[in-house]
Amino acid sequence: MQEVIQQLVNGISLGSIYGLIALGYTMVYGIIRLINFAHGDIYMIGAFVGYFAIRNFNLSFLPALLVAMAVCAALGTAIERLAYRPLRNSTRIAALITAIGVSFLIQNAALLAWTPDPRSYPDVFPLRTYEIGGVFVDNRQITILSVAVALMVVLHYIVNFTQIGRAMRAVAIDADTARLMGIDVDRVISFTFALGSALAAAAGVLVGIYYNRIEPTMGAMPGLKAFVAAVLGGIGVIPGAMLGGLVMGVAEVAVVALTASTWKDAVAFAILIVILLVKPAGLLGRQVREKV
Repeated sequence: MQEVIQQLVNGISLGSIYGLIALGYTMVYGIIRLINFAHGDIYMIGAFVGYFAIRNFNLSFLPALLVAMAVCAALGTAIERLAYRPLRNSTRIAALITAIGVSFLIQNAALLAWTPDPRSYPDVFPLRTYEIGGVFVDNRQITILSVAVALMVVLHYIVNFTQIGRAMRAVAIDADTARLMGIDVDRVISFTFALGSALAAAAGVLVGIYYNRIEPTMGAMPGLKAFVAAVLGGIGVIPGAMLGGLVMGVAEVAVVALTASTWKDAVAFAILIVILLVKPAGLLGRQVREKV
């Protein structure tokens, strides 16, 4: 029983990271119906910004986290303004191909700038392990959970209790009507990209601290898994993204514990296939008929 609880704790820690990345996918899709496949690479940039902020500028964990979130928020806004906004009235396939192109651009620029060699993340705080009822939890897992919960609370407040949050919900329902009501749709979309990118950056810093290893290609697989988490929870549904991330994290840890680590990536896509067959709208999504 204690071993099961231990694996559950590990899975929740990993799932919190997937959930933070998945929030960016689901918010952008909810606003403009675009799958931003460059999102995983923004997560990678966030990890590197945090790395340099800690190593080169001797920042502690929280300032480095905030710097990474700010830089990636600006990057997300720039990507939306330069790559996606000109294609907003184009076909969805054009925007999708552009998103894939932006992903490769960021990844290869990072390879040129930082080389493919992995880097060890600086020690932000010494590793400490606590035993609670026979279950071992370290301070890094506690940090991941604390930051993820705090960011979720902030996001919930922004979306539900602020003016920009109400504007986001209005644009998600009907952008044309929102524009007629005086809402600056372009500003709302840019803010959504900035917010989602900031959350991805936070996940990147947390991963660097937890696994002590970053590299320019690190965003590819977690980005895809976070996309699966968003679909699993219900793409466009914010609570669903976090739920999907937790399910993905627990499932991945369970697969590693029961079989072998070589299957941990395959389980994500197996879950995607099953959810598309059984409940295409996701766990918290609603099936909506679309006129064509």
